[in-house]
Amino acid sequence: MRRSGHRSRSSGIASVLVALVLAGGAGLVLKPSGRSLEGRAQVTDGDTIRIGESRIRLKGIDAPEMEQRCSRAGRSYACGETARRVLIDLVSGETVRCRATGRDRYQRVLARCTVNGRDIGARMVEGGWAVSYGRDYEPEETRARSRSAGLWEGDFERPQAWRRENM
Repeated sequence: MRRSGHRSRSSGIASVLVALVLAGGAGLVLKPSGRSLEGRAQVTDGDTIRIGESRIRLKGIDAPEMEQRCSRAGRSYACGETARRVLIDLVSGETVRCRATGRDRYQRVLARCTVNGRDIGARMVEGGWAVSYGRDYEPEETRARSRSAGLWEGDFERPQAWRRENM
């Protein structure tokens, strides 16, 4: 009888250990803070990429939505598509390295990403094809605005405001 009691305790301890390992693994998946992701990126839109199965939202920037239109010289253009093409040009054929900081409300990994050591978010904002989301890239946005770069060359609605009205 003692032997079976001992086995129960051992298997109970083993079950607890397995549960802890599984919970720890789930924590890494659900809370990717500090996790590194690296590889070739597929671009979804002007502020979202995919590396492997991970959907990654570039932290600190907001690019026009794919359906969003802006104007330049009195003409409407697909600024969301233009922002997407600019991001494709930045990452195409390159290894993208990302450092996860968490997840957004759509469960995308939030991350700062680089190509050849250069911050992709900073490049998108400084080029004028995204705006600073929060205060992360305010200096880059100020420079883009002062040079009338990208979106700043014409008229546009900030992506967050556009989403509120259109989505």
